[in-house]
Amino acid sequence: MPFCCGWMRTMAGALLLCGIARVAAMAEDWPQFRGMNASGVSTSKGLPTEFSHNDKVAWLAELGDGVSCPIVVGGRVYNTGMTAPTTLSVFCHEAATGKQLWKTDFETGKLPRITPPNSHASSTPCCDGKRVYVHFSTLGLLALDVADGKEVWRHALPLPAYLMDWGAATSPIVYKDTLLFCQDDDLNPFLLCLDAATGKEKWKTLRDDMLAGYAVPVICEVDGQTDIVVAGSGMMKGYNPEDGKERWTCNTMLRTIMTTPVVKDGIIYVAVQSYGDSTRTLKFALLEWLDTNQDGKLARDEVPKEFHARFDTSDKNKDGSIEGAELDTAFQSPHNQAGGGNIIQAIKGGGKGDVTRTHLLWNLNNRAPSNLTSPLVVNDKLFVVKKGGLSSCFDVSEGKSLWELKRIGNIGDYYSSPVAADGKIFVTGENGFIVVLEDGPAMKILAKNDMGGSCIATPAIADGRIFIRTREKIFCIANEK
Repeated sequence: MPFCCGWMRTMAGALLLCGIARVAAMAEDWPQFRGMNASGVSTSKGLPTEFSHNDKVAWLAELGDGVSCPIVVGGRVYNTGMTAPTTLSVFCHEAATGKQLWKTDFETGKLPRITPPNSHASSTPCCDGKRVYVHFSTLGLLALDVADGKEVWRHALPLPAYLMDWGAATSPIVYKDTLLFCQDDDLNPFLLCLDAATGKEKWKTLRDDMLAGYAVPVICEVDGQTDIVVAGSGMMKGYNPEDGKERWTCNTMLRTIMTTPVVKDGIIYVAVQSYGDSTRTLKFALLEWLDTNQDGKLARDEVPKEFHARFDTSDKNKDGSIEGAELDTAFQSPHNQAGGGNIIQAIKGGGKGDVTRTHLLWNLNNRAPSNLTSPLVVNDKLFVVKKGGLSSCFDVSEGKSLWELKRIGNIGDYYSSPVAADGKIFVTGENGFIVVLEDGPAMKILAKNDMGGSCIATPAIADGRIFIRTREKIFCIANEK
């Protein structure tokens, strides 16, 4: 009898594993911020055009406060949320039914300052089918077993520091058997590679010439060369995935980079707005934000305490303030004095060294990008949307305008990046309305859908379903089957 029961348990376990493997093989994944390689494009079909917070809702669940995006891997949906003032929760739901499979809580400790509408649950997880990976400012990087949500490993990181208290919002990605994470803050920016199974560091590359930014790393393969590409202050850089060494740089970026590039057919597309013109370096932003008495210089007590040591080093004459030439390089690299402006660019991937003159394919200045929403490249078109519900679209081959600054019928702020599938472009406004556009050569509004709550997160699309995160809920939107 014991042998029989053991055999039956073994067979049942094997059948269960086969079933899980079959589901995973059939499922369409959206494994990180904006899906595969941050493209924002899904192959799903049969998606609803008209829906709302009470129409076409297959299921919904409460998550707690957060602006992190949902991800979908192997028929499971993963989310994070602040379920108590100092509790981060990681959720796993069955994608088809919404059944909660597990929930893991973490005590965060004292939380750093952030600026609304950011949330402490801001970093989007990623998943390789074995582990789900989460970043949190006070906890570092965490790996959880997808089966039960138990912690597998934890890798401590320095608390990110921001001169203007924006707060953490960068997200990890999985590349092969490694976890990649870029923490571009204003104090100690770096690109990190960990062994995904163990959390042990494989390499760490300092990015001392960078300022705070939120671009997610993307992978670009050209002519047999694979690069980790990161957009940062003043520069787009390509790194060797094996050792983290910098291979190339294209010195055409702006001062502040909050958007993530898109890679298609070995070309990197980027759309960035950084307030001010090319002469508006960080110094002018600091004087606007931190110079409380508006005397044209910064005193030590006007600077966040995390930066006091750097302040003291920059105060050359020790008069208790930094101004003029001292302020120029106090917090911005003297070798990377990038300013403001707005750009939409196509950059050929690959190369060695400074590729600024050889790999910049086209560049549109003073056009229509957003400082917050990433571009969408779909069917040879580059689509952008910005504050006010203003959309623009360009042909990817030469940057030729298809339309510019046309309103999509939803005035307001935009933090969520557009996504596309099934011949449609989904554009999510902070006010909770999602405008659906036709994926065509001219702008055509198909629907405007009310999700009943503020939306900062970018939706996920997988297996004919749209997963929409409001501040405190996750909605699964789907046509009836």
